[in-house]
Amino acid sequence: MTSAAADIVTAVYPDTRFMGSKQRLLGHIADAAARSRRRTFVDAFSGSGCVAHHMKARGYRVVTNDVLAFAYHWARAAVENSTVTLTPDDCTALLAPNKDAGTFIAETFADLYFTDEENALLDAFSANVAMLSDPYQQSLAYAAMTRACLKRRPRGVFTYVGMRYDDGRADLRTPLADHFRASVQLWNAAVFDNGLRHEARHGSATSMEVDEPSIVYVDPPYFSTRSDSDYTRRYHFLEGLVSYWRDLDLQPHTKTKKFRSPHLEFQSRTSAYASFEVLFDRLRDGGHQVLVSYSSNCLPTREEMLDMLRARWRRVDVVSIDHVYSFGTHGHRLGNRNNRVEEYLFLAR
Repeated sequence: MTSAAADIVTAVYPDTRFMGSKQRLLGHIADAAARSRRRTFVDAFSGSGCVAHHMKARGYRVVTNDVLAFAYHWARAAVENSTVTLTPDDCTALLAPNKDAGTFIAETFADLYFTDEENALLDAFSANVAMLSDPYQQSLAYAAMTRACLKRRPRGVFTYVGMRYDDGRADLRTPLADHFRASVQLWNAAVFDNGLRHEARHGSATSMEVDEPSIVYVDPPYFSTRSDSDYTRRYHFLEGLVSYWRDLDLQPHTKTKKFRSPHLEFQSRTSAYASFEVLFDRLRDGGHQVLVSYSSNCLPTREEMLDMLRARWRRVDVVSIDHVYSFGTHGHRLGNRNNRVEEYLFLAR
């Protein structure tokens, strides 16, 4: 067994509490992808990054893409990156006070999500990250701190303020700095080399370019009349943190201090259909095969998705998987049997 193969066995991706994560479906996705002979796997909506990381472990060359900047850092930290890690000294430096740090977080988000001390730590951290010269170390730092923020929040979202959904979990009593240190260890453990070159991208899937014929995994926000798919609303604080809110249209009148979402694709009934049409046209014209994840309680419907794919590819296979989601909304509580849906994998080639 080569050293790379040994790393593949031991490299475990961190749990991230990310909405819509396909962690439980990785085996199904990999088995469906294996029906194709393509060995470059493009994750066009990488999200939590667990699918891309799993396919890297399966020996694929992987290209990731996501419109969210923090998701891009997750993928760059553990998919594009194959060798770089953070040391304990790096962690200490990242958490240290910085006299040149700003006060934006402390002033803007006081009494909303974290303690005053933790807000000051995040301001200092944001200044300290810029002092790291290695881009992969920067992404590892952002990945660890955004995961720490998720672990520190009840339900792992930023759609409300305070701690009203405090369920007594130990994570909610653990200081943010301790979460960060633990997260660094987990992200470091996820780094491995499978001998191939990988790439993480940040942008819209409907405009991304991939030169070589690939199998492209399409797992967009699911449009449903029962729950919204606005990832920016849920994770606006994480998205702001990785850019220190530069070039974001902050809405100071809102209770959560969110920013105006620039990501409108797949967010409404009309845009979901139109965005799929645009994306599928680009992928067909690029000579790619497509693996689509979608759900029975979302739109387009199963038959509509089949029609769109069959209009562009000669063969379309469908795999149905019984699955339970936790949407993190009042109408979709954890353990609610109404969350049980059929998850579809459409392989078009």
